[in-house]
Parts: sequence; structure tokens; C-alpha cells
Amino acid sequence: MSEEATTIDTQELGEKIVKVLKTIYDPEIPVDIYELGLIYDVFVNEDNEVKILMTLTSPNCPVAETLPVEVEEKIKSLDSVTDAEVEITFDPPWTQDLMSEEAKLELGLL
Repeated sequence: MSEEATTIDTQELGEKIVKVLKTIYDPEIPVDIYELGLIYDVFVNEDNEVKILMTLTSPNCPVAETLPVEVEEKIKSLDSVTDAEVEITFDPPWTQDLMSEEAKLELGLL
């Protein structure tokens, strides 16, 4: 397989991952975790193993235990994903500035 085809595949997979992330909501806020800015990075290696670097709105977030598990399970459910791992970080800490314009509009912050 040419290097170019691999790049497109990973990019395509990245787009599928983002679509899945947009179906996961913080239960306290009516906005998906992607638009909220909780996803810092998505890594996909050549074996289609996925690593997601994300944060929570606060370290005491009520879904701190369940949200990362939900993200991991939903990403693993994608056909082309061989494995998924979620890493939680609070560096940098989440702020409202990380939210998309869409999320800010939804929450009446614009």
C-alpha cells in the first residue's frame, strides 16, 4: 500500500472518530464533548490503534469515572479501530475558551 493511501485512511478514520466523539455528551451540559473542547488530541498509528487525549470540565466532574470508558468503548466499536486508549489530562485545564462557537451559542455564551 502506498504511503499516500495510508495517510488518507488514517485521516478518514480520524474523521470517523470525530463523528463518534460528537455523539458523546457531558450529562450536565447539552453539548457534545468534542464541541465542548474536551478532546485535546486524537492519535491514530499505522495499526489503527487510537489514543485520545482528553480532559474533563473539572477534576471532580461527576462522570470522571464513566466518560473516559464510554469514549474508549465507542471508539473501539468502529470497525477499522484495532484498539483504543483514553488518557485524561488536566494540563492545560479546561476553560470555556476551549469551546467551539457552536457550543458557546448553544449555551448562550455568545
